Amino acid sequence: METGTTLPSLKNCQVVHQTRHRVRIIAPSLRKATERSYLYEILLRKHPAIRHVELSVEIGSVAVWFNPGLLPKAKLFAVLDAVLGNLGNASPFQKPANEQNTDQPERDYNLAVEGMTCASCALLIEMVLRRDPRVADAKVNFATETATVRARMDREALNGKLEGIGYRVHSLDSLAQRRLQLERENLRIDEARKRLIWASLFSAPAIVLGMFAPHTRLIGILELILTAPVVLWSGKPFFDKAIKLAKQRTANMDSLVAMGVGAAFGYSLVSLLRGKLEFYFEAAAAIVAFVLLGRYLDERAKGQAHEAIRKLIDLQPQTASVLRNGEEFVIPIDDVVVGDLLLVRPGERIPTDGEVVSGISTVDESMITGESMPVVKEAGHFVTGGCINGNGSLQIRATAIGADTVLSGIVRMVDQAQAGKLPIQKMVDQVSAVFVPSVMVISAATFIGWLAVGAAPGFAFAASITVLLIACPCALGLATPAAIMVGTGQAAKRGIFIRNGESLEMASKLTAIVFDKTGTITEGKPQVTDLTNLSRFADDKLLALAGSSELHSEHFLGKAILAHAREQGLKLEEPAMFQNEPGRGVQAQIGKHVLFIGNRHWLEDQSISLGKAEAIATELGSQGKTPVYMAVDGKIAAIFGIADKARDNAREAIAHLHARGIKTLMATGDVQAAAYYIADLVGIDHVIAQARPEDKLAIIHDWQAKGEKVGMIGDGINDAPALAAADVSIAIGGGADVAMQTADLTLVNGDIAKAAEAMELSSFTIRVIRQNLFWAFGYNIVAIPVAAMGKLNPMIASAAMAMSSVSVVLNSLRLQKK
Repeated sequence: METGTTLPSLKNCQVVHQTRHRVRIIAPSLRKATERSYLYEILLRKHPAIRHVELSVEIGSVAVWFNPGLLPKAKLFAVLDAVLGNLGNASPFQKPANEQNTDQPERDYNLAVEGMTCASCALLIEMVLRRDPRVADAKVNFATETATVRARMDREALNGKLEGIGYRVHSLDSLAQRRLQLERENLRIDEARKRLIWASLFSAPAIVLGMFAPHTRLIGILELILTAPVVLWSGKPFFDKAIKLAKQRTANMDSLVAMGVGAAFGYSLVSLLRGKLEFYFEAAAAIVAFVLLGRYLDERAKGQAHEAIRKLIDLQPQTASVLRNGEEFVIPIDDVVVGDLLLVRPGERIPTDGEVVSGISTVDESMITGESMPVVKEAGHFVTGGCINGNGSLQIRATAIGADTVLSGIVRMVDQAQAGKLPIQKMVDQVSAVFVPSVMVISAATFIGWLAVGAAPGFAFAASITVLLIACPCALGLATPAAIMVGTGQAAKRGIFIRNGESLEMASKLTAIVFDKTGTITEGKPQVTDLTNLSRFADDKLLALAGSSELHSEHFLGKAILAHAREQGLKLEEPAMFQNEPGRGVQAQIGKHVLFIGNRHWLEDQSISLGKAEAIATELGSQGKTPVYMAVDGKIAAIFGIADKARDNAREAIAHLHARGIKTLMATGDVQAAAYYIADLVGIDHVIAQARPEDKLAIIHDWQAKGEKVGMIGDGINDAPALAAADVSIAIGGGADVAMQTADLTLVNGDIAKAAEAMELSSFTIRVIRQNLFWAFGYNIVAIPVAAMGKLNPMIASAAMAMSSVSVVLNSLRLQKK
């Protein structure tokens, strides 16, 4: 790029000077920068290839020194344009006002991002993505090196955008790709084990010599020979990371270890070369060995914490049998496309979601529903990838692949919850941000302090190194995420899928729960028990009109009417017009007839007189049946009685919640009589009948205004607003998609008793996190002063530091027994 080049996001910008390693830009718009300009300078400096930045907003100038080998000029200008294009805006994430979204459909992308070196890299990527008008949302997790993006662009454009600023990207959409990510985790564990083994083999004899042999020049040379491989090879990752962080003017636990090991080894080497007999070679090697032991145990423990995702991923077969032109081909699962005809033999796992085309068999769907009894599947039935086929052969048409399958959705939900942060973690992050610099200051003060009181330099040096090593913040960093990973994994095993960490924490604080009725308290399998004909039409004609009107309904009651019409073998007609009003009913045009089917309010709003239908409805309600009104061409025509049994364990589940001191309320669109009948049956405290969606939302807000922490359990479209407003929203698996997409937790098999289990697991998880934080903070509060007083030696400090991290992870693993 030549002098005079402009950047699209900066008006009147010019590159006025450039060399191979330096570029200077002048742009008048930079002068409009606010006090937030330092943030952009920091973001530029955090890029691994940018060595130095001088930003002078007073004259509208920025100069950048960079490594052209890591960041060619073309990519450098992309980074500058992305970062500086926002300078002066209210927020680094604000999009330019004149940019408009494209007309492409929004898509969700899950990506693995390689090359991030710190949390600011994640901030930079988020900023670059969110400035693009095609990106609706972007979240980057530095800890898991993943990004979740919702954008109106294709994958190639998205990947190119990130690769253009120096990061490597690959997809995490399919289960096969996630399997590769777990395999990379296994490789990290193997690498950690190898480094630990070699470090142990060389450091053990060095420790013995250091502790029991007299300090002579020969012993010093022998210790140097034994410990050099430990420090320079096994400990190399610590130094590599510390150097990278130092270039970015930051530090972490690796910095402390590298400083301690480097100081001990360097001091000993200089001492040996000068003929002095003060050396700490064995301490340097022991530090590396003990820290590597802690890392290895951490990796293994975190591998166990990921076991829930690993087991879910293993449910999907890696190959599928595809039938094309009458021939069978075995292909990788990622090569299956929507519309492929798949052959599933007896005993095989179903490769992906699909519709049965031919064959009859039973399918074990326990992984999705939690029900142990197999379900009969035949032509027209849908099957879920990962479920086990029974004794028959099935041919299925693939209807969803990759990230769109049910199993992928479950894995993604668990993954997002494990990667999330709890509100309690914010305090830990704030402490950790100042912890490492503070420890370095304390270490320096320890060294100077001991020298000031006349201690030998070797003693002062050992005490200062011990402070660096004993104060490892690793236990603090693991305290929360380790417990989250295990807790959400355990929830997944029980059929409770948690969308985010915040809801995991909040579930333990709930004081009240609002229930929907149909499909939540009841089984969601309503059946038409009564049909009272109030019209001139024959019963079959009336039922056919009702069934046709409900062809596109998502409501349980509508589906019950449709099922009843089909059971009678009636011919149904596609509606010429269909309108659904959540929580009220439907309007449809069948032939020349206009129909309204729904609750009493729905028909009254259409100015339809109910007449004697009101008395019939009251009688049905007293029997626990739900009345559904039907009007044809502006006149009341019929009233259906629909019965839905309460779930078998509903009363036990409600009693369990009451035992925990939780208030319960049922808000339903059903009539009062039917609502009270079911509420009395299961023992719910309060009932609000004939509640519209806006009424359910108001109930949530009213209880929250009284200081209650409110959970909402529902399954329908009409529950979505209340679910969104609740402190914790819980959806019933198998309900409407919009309800499950809105909810924080999903009870896969519809068992509301799992709500109490989720609260108990949440309470236990939070208790474990607090224990972890107590031990992590307590360990540092006690250990640092002891180390500063010279009461510990570096080897013991490094061992204690490693064990503190391991103890936090082991404590978190107790959740697996909950």
